[in-house]
Amino acid sequence: MAVTDILEVKEKLQYQTTDEEIAYSITTTNWGSSPSSVSVKAYDERDESDVTSTVYPTNSPSVSGDVITLSVLKSLTKNHIYRIEVKFTIGSNVNECYFRVKCIK
Repeated sequence: MAVTDILEVKEKLQYQTTDEEIAYSITTTNWGSSPSSVSVKAYDERDESDVTSTVYPTNSPSVSGDVITLSVLKSLTKNHIYRIEVKFTIGSNVNECYFRVKCIK
């Protein structure tokens, strides 16, 4: 099993259209409770470019208990796949996970 398989959320690939605006959530129960210092980056897998400012123009994730709610993901390009990386701290550990979103329409 590759390290990237371990870091990918269990829901795997998500689908979203160009018209949708979705605020995804991550539950950190497997890592622990009360995540802090949350940061989010988005990459277009087509060329690995950082598209965070385009797809997350308001990049302000929030935390409630062990749930991180990301800002609204939007302005996606049809047929592109985006890798959303979420980094957070629990206790003294810095953790990271990711999920992928395919824009289908």
